[in-house]
Amino acid sequence: MSRTYVVTGAASGIGKATSELLTERGHRVIGVDIHDAEVVVDLSTDEGRAALLEGVTAASGGTIDAIIANAGLATSTPTTVAVNFFGAVSTLELLRPLLSGSDAPRAVATASMASLFPADQELLDALLAGDEPAALHRAGELVAAGEQAAGQIYGTTKQALAKWIRRNAPTAEWAGAGIPLNAIAPGVVETPMTSAFTGSTEAREAILQQVPMPLNGIFAPRDVAYLLAWLTSEENAHLCGQVVFIDGGSDAVIRGDSTW
Repeated sequence: MSRTYVVTGAASGIGKATSELLTERGHRVIGVDIHDAEVVVDLSTDEGRAALLEGVTAASGGTIDAIIANAGLATSTPTTVAVNFFGAVSTLELLRPLLSGSDAPRAVATASMASLFPADQELLDALLAGDEPAALHRAGELVAAGEQAAGQIYGTTKQALAKWIRRNAPTAEWAGAGIPLNAIAPGVVETPMTSAFTGSTEAREAILQQVPMPLNGIFAPRDVAYLLAWLTSEENAHLCGQVVFIDGGSDAVIRGDSTW
């Protein structure tokens, strides 16, 4: 049965691979991105988020089957905060009502194994409080403090997103409405966003020292697309609030017996 999917970040990387896979399988995909997409919006702004709802509603006729909140940035800037957390959460919350007409509604967000790295607590607190001005201000302070401090921005946004998913998935708005809400946490995937880490043998060796991936190493976005497709398929009826690490083993190496 053909389903209607909304995929943010659809113009490149994981989003593009997922859109292509779903289309190949006969589904309708409404791609969202800042360029080269059916719905062109900037998820770092309130105006862009409002335009997302308007555009997807118009394109879908008011009913969708799945949300894949995949859009993200990896820059050490306040804009990464705006897109990775507030853009993703807004995508899920604004589009959730459009799932009500589906017989098998599904939603998933793209976090990262970088969520395992030490977070900046002040930024994390602002994110989880939903305080975007405070979060953007703190990100600006981290940038001003230098490269090492600013380097915490990306992982902190992804940790906050994973925690938001865990907190909200079992609630009346999601589980109570029959919507499985989950996240994925990819390791190093070969995309335009990671080209600085995967563009040479030396760079790949260096990133694998930070992100151990004993199972098959760095991989292609299509491999992530298969997981996203299953999580948003009719077959996945009972996963709730899970953050699925597709990371070649990074989580198992880094956290070991500390979680189970």
